Amino acid sequence: MGLFSNLFSSKPDFPAIDPASTAASRVAEVEKQLDELSSKVKDQLEVIPSEHAAYVFIGKPPKKFGLAWIHDGKVSGLNTLVEEHGLSAIEVEKVLDQLRQAYERNSDVQRYCASVHNRDVVVTPSARLEKEVHEIIDDVVQH
Repeated sequence: MGLFSNLFSSKPDFPAIDPASTAASRVAEVEKQLDELSSKVKDQLEVIPSEHAAYVFIGKPPKKFGLAWIHDGKVSGLNTLVEEHGLSAIEVEKVLDQLRQAYERNSDVQRYCASVHNRDVVVTPSARLEKEVHEIIDDVVQH
């Protein structure tokens, strides 16, 4: 294993999550939806678990990423905001910018690796990041 094996490896380089942790049980609650999402996207998934829900950064935040969220058994994403709330391209870019800033402000939080149906995902159990992402999305939904 040399330099390139690490460069092209898709396995996140974080410690394994404690299966007995609150974060692991919250990920397990949305495992079916995460599996559904992971079958649709091949990019890395970073899950911010929340009580009975989760936010999922898709890709390589803070640079190039998308966002999905799991709530009430459904997977929604930025396209949902466009369709249901008529967001323009400029408004979507503003939301992405806010999400990028929130992610960067929380870059120091501990991240873990978990396996969801044989796929490695990153788990970021951060109440602060979860709250910031929730407020950004909620702000769009309320207007």
